Amino acid sequence: MAITNEYLKGVLADVEKRNANEPEFIQAVTEVLETLQPVAEARPDLVEAGVFDRIVEPERQIIFRVPWVDDNGKVQVNRGFRVQFNSAIGPYKGGLRLHPSVYIGIIKFLGFEQIFKNSLTTLPMGGGKGGSDFDPKGKSDGEVMRFCQSFMTELSKHIGADTDVPAGDIGTGAREIGFMFGQYKRLRDEFTGVLTGKGLTYGGSLARTQATGYGLCYFTDEMLKANGKSFKGATVAISGSGNVAIYATEKATELGAKVVTVSDSNGYVYDPDGIDLDVVKQIKEVERGRIKEYVGRTSHKNATYTEGCKGVWTVKCDIALPCATQNEIDGESAKALAANGCYCVSEGANMPSTPDAIEVYFANKMLYGPAKAANAGGVATSGLEMSQNSERLSWTFEEVDGKLKGIMQNIFASCDSAAKEFGMEGNYMAGANIAGFLKVAEAMKAQGVC
Repeated sequence: MAITNEYLKGVLADVEKRNANEPEFIQAVTEVLETLQPVAEARPDLVEAGVFDRIVEPERQIIFRVPWVDDNGKVQVNRGFRVQFNSAIGPYKGGLRLHPSVYIGIIKFLGFEQIFKNSLTTLPMGGGKGGSDFDPKGKSDGEVMRFCQSFMTELSKHIGADTDVPAGDIGTGAREIGFMFGQYKRLRDEFTGVLTGKGLTYGGSLARTQATGYGLCYFTDEMLKANGKSFKGATVAISGSGNVAIYATEKATELGAKVVTVSDSNGYVYDPDGIDLDVVKQIKEVERGRIKEYVGRTSHKNATYTEGCKGVWTVKCDIALPCATQNEIDGESAKALAANGCYCVSEGANMPSTPDAIEVYFANKMLYGPAKAANAGGVATSGLEMSQNSERLSWTFEEVDGKLKGIMQNIFASCDSAAKEFGMEGNYMAGANIAGFLKVAEAMKAQGVC
């Protein structure tokens, strides 16, 4: 799909000029504007109000120095980021990514996607994202704590329970959230729901760990059912081996599928007998080890490990759930999936498919669940954690999981309905963008030019 609307061409040209060295952000904006063309034509009032021009520009970008001391007494310096993208429907909400690849363009693409994802949940949350180029991998607990304390010392000036509520993301798990929350409490002398993904002993929510993976499967299940298909009896390829991948594997298996792959940044495991999830959890959640250890520890004799991640998409499967990182499926990988009979791709990671890959999905009439809809379960449950914190209550696992399932079912229904309304039935990417955009756009218009 290309942008033919002259007004939106101009909006994209401005984005490309202002953000010339940020390809991920430009990619995310291009995809959204392409699918919003019928909205721009049907709603001249939103064009006149400058909503399209404003929604692609962050309300605020914060970049700061993060100095900390390693175990050898040497001073290290990282760079911290927080992009507060859009607060039209609620306080900024989005995770903190800790990874060497992090720079302002990555954070902006994630924050932009978060606007629409949060809108789709129907919860009052605006879009934001943050993080640092710090790599927690291989660091001691003491080093991670000192980094997190330094990071939060600056970040605390810009966040709050009713202003901006960060959460975890790649590299930011329970350990990191705990250290950051402790520092925030120490600096502000207040116990609030300023972070989500907290431990259960200090305001966290049951089912938050499982939420993104479970939610991915709830959304995908709705998409499959709407098209006469099911997880039951299906073979599933999953990338990644973090929270999202682990709990997508768990829920897909529960729904009757056989998951045959997991991966990490070094390579992937193929287990034709079905992934032994207990072994994966022990390696990744308890020991923080590498997925290559799986083959020597599972009782499944046919399991193999292959160096390099790309081959995970050459495995024969019915359903692919990319849960690792952005742009992990390119056009070549998408063609391999199609050639091997894959009929559904649903995204657990943020923007894991390149534009070329998405073209392949549509050309082969594959069901495609875009990240901003399919992986919204994590932020939805973070929103539920915010509600519990505000009420000083803690809901049961079953209550949270039930609300999560209902939210994901409603997200699919919104995507399906918006796609049909604008003449793009079955295009859930367009449906997600349109449904997420319209709620925010109406709020932006009502609040005037700000």
